[in-house]
Amino acid sequence: MNLADVSTVVLVIVALQLVFVAWWLAVAGLFPRVVEGCAEVLGSAPIASALLGLACAVPLIVAALAIGKAVPGAAGNLARVAILLATVFVALSGTAGLAWRIGRGLDEAGSSLRRMLRGGVVLALIYLTIVWGPLTLLAGLGAIVRVWFTRRPGAVSQP
Repeated sequence: MNLADVSTVVLVIVALQLVFVAWWLAVAGLFPRVVEGCAEVLGSAPIASALLGLACAVPLIVAALAIGKAVPGAAGNLARVAILLATVFVALSGTAGLAWRIGRGLDEAGSSLRRMLRGGVVLALIYLTIVWGPLTLLAGLGAIVRVWFTRRPGAVSQP
């Protein structure tokens, strides 16, 4: 492996970390109530959120693999990749609450954007580890599922 290969790997990792931070900022800007809800859920019950995320992720992964094997050719591969990417993006959306919570702990007086940016940078650095990255993704998936399916007191009921 020469220096060009090493530089390529390092730059790909740095670009991926920047994409994570940008995703969290975009989700926080577009869906602030969901991000605040995820932050509350992750602050009050992180282990329960991770277990719920695991319970949601396993069937989705099994379904993606089964569809990939059942449908031959490019259509099966496309369906498998689409299901897996959707699961990861929803989990990353849930971890935006964790980034917001970390940023709030780091900078209580700053603006929401600054808090989210600081928390996102810290969480992106945590994603460089092998263990904590997947655990936070599972917790984020569980948190966003809990926020989506939990009735809030001020919510309008559907007939």
